[in-house]
Amino acid sequence: MKEILIVPAITAEVELLQQVARQTFLESFADVNTAENMAHYLRENMSLNKLTNEMSHPDSEFYFAMLNNNPLGYMKINYRAAQSELFNSRAVELERIYVLKSHQGQRLGQLMLNRVLELAEEVKAPFLWLGVWEHNTRAIGFYEKHGFASFDKHKFMLGSEEQTDILMRLDLPVRR
Repeated sequence: MKEILIVPAITAEVELLQQVARQTFLESFADVNTAENMAHYLRENMSLNKLTNEMSHPDSEFYFAMLNNNPLGYMKINYRAAQSELFNSRAVELERIYVLKSHQGQRLGQLMLNRVLELAEEVKAPFLWLGVWEHNTRAIGFYEKHGFASFDKHKFMLGSEEQTDILMRLDLPVRR
């Protein structure tokens, strides 16, 4: 078996990103949300136009986890003004990290998180932060196991339903 690679996604791959993003979001949340709210979210937030705009933002980066030229997951990282909330302009936000259900439990999340940590350290970020749905106990446990701690909350609209995300952060070593 070949090695799993974490590679940058480029705008020419927006259709592939859309396919993986939609599939992983549905796999993660369709069982616990209404079909109407899921459809609304996918239509509004995972259209080709919206994803192309996000991929084109100079302070956002997307990465695929690839095996044999097939994406197994993806992540989105925000720097500076692209962060969904600006707690510190030098911090880095991990906005999305998703793995296909068929490949969960195979350390892909760990590989992607390791890459995010490398990127955050390269820019000398004081901390890495993210938002995770308060009912996603598996993800919360994963982040806590890696040293993240909750520090705030914010609202997240999924269709017509207001949900709460727990904001978690990991302080990074000071590097000069």
